[in-house]
Amino acid sequence: MTKQDIAYFTSFCIEQYKTEKGISGAEAVRELDKYGVLQYLADHAEILHTQSRQWLMEDIDNFIKIRKGETA
Repeated sequence: MTKQDIAYFTSFCIEQYKTEKGISGAEAVRELDKYGVLQYLADHAEILHTQSRQWLMEDIDNFIKIRKGETA
């Protein structure tokens, strides 16, 4: 994937996350960055971009729970 493809994928995930959580785009970026999700998405975009929106949102939620030390 090109850097542009990764940027498009990451922005898609941010948009979906903010809609899912009912928060602003800025809040979504802060939350995703705080827990390392943006780096995770960029590092694994080639695989992750093949998954459904619903799966991605669940994966992001689980990733954040693990980072918070909660049970996934």
